[in-house]
Amino acid sequence: MTTKQIISILRNGGEGVMPTDTIYGLVGSALSPKTVERIYRLRKRDLNKPMIILISRIADLKLFGIKVDYKLKHQLFKFWPGKVSIILECKSKKFVYLHRGKKSLAFRLPKLSWLRNLLKKTGPLVAPSANIQGKPPARTITQAKKYFGKTIDFYLNRGKLLSRPSTLIKIIESEVRILRKG
Repeated sequence: MTTKQIISILRNGGEGVMPTDTIYGLVGSALSPKTVERIYRLRKRDLNKPMIILISRIADLKLFGIKVDYKLKHQLFKFWPGKVSIILECKSKKFVYLHRGKKSLAFRLPKLSWLRNLLKKTGPLVAPSANIQGKPPARTITQAKKYFGKTIDFYLNRGKLLSRPSTLIKIIESEVRILRKG
């Protein structure tokens, strides 16, 4: 499958498994409530647990109603691009399908340039690990296919991925709290 085909699938509400900068993710448009709900069902994910959103640039945060002032931008650049997902406040009712009532969302600006370039064309993507909740994350496409079979639109194979999930942090008044080490 070509990159152009993958972009088309994702822009039109489809889902797929592809490598992120950490592990394989089950990805779909973060701006499509229907796609996000389908990914929750496919993964059998806890409906109260928000997903991490991959973005191509800090300016993408504006799409989610997040204002980035100089101070926050400076803090974000300490971690991005990189394997760190950062929880930011998002109180908008428009995005309740993403934040699940938590009024915050986790974002990651990946270090991989090919992935950032893809995100520029697809828009932000939810990217939970490619597995059924409670099962180990898929390290290979073969493992991902055992989880999802033909229920998704594409698989992008980049071999065995040995990285860990991203580090998850929350920034509260300039203080960084690590919630999960990657």
